[in-house]
Amino acid sequence: MSWLVSLPALDGREYVYRVHAPLDALPADLFWCAFHCHDDGPHPRASDRFDAARIWPITTEA
Repeated sequence: MSWLVSLPALDGREYVYRVHAPLDALPADLFWCAFHCHDDGPHPRASDRFDAARIWPITTEA
């Protein structure tokens, strides 16, 4: 299963990351996975406030 996690950054943009995790994954785990991926990249610092992130599942239709 894949999830999308949107993180607001200091440059005013939102960066969206795809996180592969099971359906019963905790939202906090999804957030920290995306946050650490962002931190390892070249982009401006993202907000580390959990409530500022948006998390939603990727749904596909067969």
